[in-house]
Formats: sequence, C-alpha cells, structure tokens
Amino acid sequence: MSEKFTDDLFDLKNDRRLSVYLYRSGFGAWLLYILSGARFMHPVSMYRTDFGVFSFFLMVMGLSASMIYDYYHHPVEFAQKKKWLAFSYLVLAGLVYFLILHNKPVALPHVFGQGLF
Repeated sequence: MSEKFTDDLFDLKNDRRLSVYLYRSGFGAWLLYILSGARFMHPVSMYRTDFGVFSFFLMVMGLSASMIYDYYHHPVEFAQKKKWLAFSYLVLAGLVYFLILHNKPVALPHVFGQGLF
C-alpha cells in the first residue's frame, strides 16, 4: 500500500471514506447478527449478541468519523448529529454493560493485576 492512501484515508477533516468503511462494516456485522439466528448457522449462534453490539459499535464509530468532516464542511448537519451521537454513546454503553458484561462490574485487579490496586 502506498503511504499516500493511508494519509488520505485518515484525513477525517477532508475525506469521508473511513466513515463509509465503518458504516459498511457495521452493516456487515448486522447481517451476521441476522444470519446467526438461522438454523444452519447454529455453530456461531452463541456470538449473535456480540455481532449485534459490534454492529452498533461500528456504526457509532462511523457517525463519529463523519462528524469530523461535517464539523468543517457542514456545520448545520454537525449541530444536528451531535445530539444523536451523545444518545448513541449512551445506548452503546448500556448495551455493552447489560449484554456483554451481564451486570457484572469490571474488577480492576483482574484487569491490571493484583499488585496495582
């Protein structure tokens, strides 16, 4: 890959491609969520909730990336989207807490080791 491609891809201020790629990846994860409920996908059905949360995560990240572009080029759209972004982050945090962590708080000694806390 050329260095020019990656420079352009991560220039969120002037290029929307990364946000489009994140939206498309989120849509793909959403399709995996739907397909994992089918009988022939039984071996991966235990990951169905993870596919759904990951889909939502990718779409929220796509919205975040597109808002950087809108901040510089479309201020009216940015003002409208920032309310939805805050709401999306709250919903995402709730989904991760209730569906992934199963109402169990994160124990920091298990994450960082016993000696730190």
